[in-house]
Amino acid sequence: MEFRTIVDVPKPEVQIEPHEEVLFVGSCFADSIGQRFQEEQFPAVINPYGTMYNPASVLHTLERMRDEEVQMTEKKWAFLTLGTNHVYIEKATGEIVDNCQKRPAALFQEKELTVEECVGYLQRVVELLRSCCPDVNIVLTVSPIRYRKYGYHESQLSKATLLLAVDQIIHPSTLHLPPSTLYYFPAYEIMMDELRDYRFYAPDMLHPSEQAVDYLWERLVEAYFSPAARQWLTDWQPVKQALAHRPFQPDGEEYRAFMDKTMLKVEALREKYPTFAYQK
Repeated sequence: MEFRTIVDVPKPEVQIEPHEEVLFVGSCFADSIGQRFQEEQFPAVINPYGTMYNPASVLHTLERMRDEEVQMTEKKWAFLTLGTNHVYIEKATGEIVDNCQKRPAALFQEKELTVEECVGYLQRVVELLRSCCPDVNIVLTVSPIRYRKYGYHESQLSKATLLLAVDQIIHPSTLHLPPSTLYYFPAYEIMMDELRDYRFYAPDMLHPSEQAVDYLWERLVEAYFSPAARQWLTDWQPVKQALAHRPFQPDGEEYRAFMDKTMLKVEALREKYPTFAYQK
């Protein structure tokens, strides 16, 4: 008997190797998973201009990175997480703003992007990334976090719009790109189908709990990490735990000896993994 509906996560043709540079842009889910990459010593850039929720704002982040000449050429992977199709337009300029900066609501007009508009923004996102990072692999996700302020039915409609747009974008014929460059990670489906119990949600009943994020991370690693990258996680885990230890007597001789031994393990990892650059 089966008591769970397991969501299939197809393995990409190209997988993440140890310490490859990764870019995360999008909603709070991008923040959560990006932080896990950083904890595992992957050089990850996470929402450099703040959390972005809609396709237009994701595009704005990448355009700003390009215009400010932020280093992007070495990025091997880009994770783009979409949270909503709702945008806010400043009435005075007619432009979509990424952050209202706590200004009066009367200055803005709320709008829902159509599937076609979302596709248009995402197409520009993919083209910009490809122009800056020719070898980048792009992973699109839809955030599982619901928006109570819209109403739950309206929140589902918003997610459906994003899912339809993403489905069009990842189809190889849409942008005439090799299929190995565009992927979809089903974070939304995993939360809705596998982790449908309230125990997998934070106290607000909207955000995934820490346990749920751990599970999503495991599914991502299982499908997207190469054998070498998974081995790195295994090798790094005991050293990571040792470095996180907080002693009662940080100035004591015993702790200094413990840290000296731990740093020797860090050096051993540097020898085994030449791409490893330890970051506290």
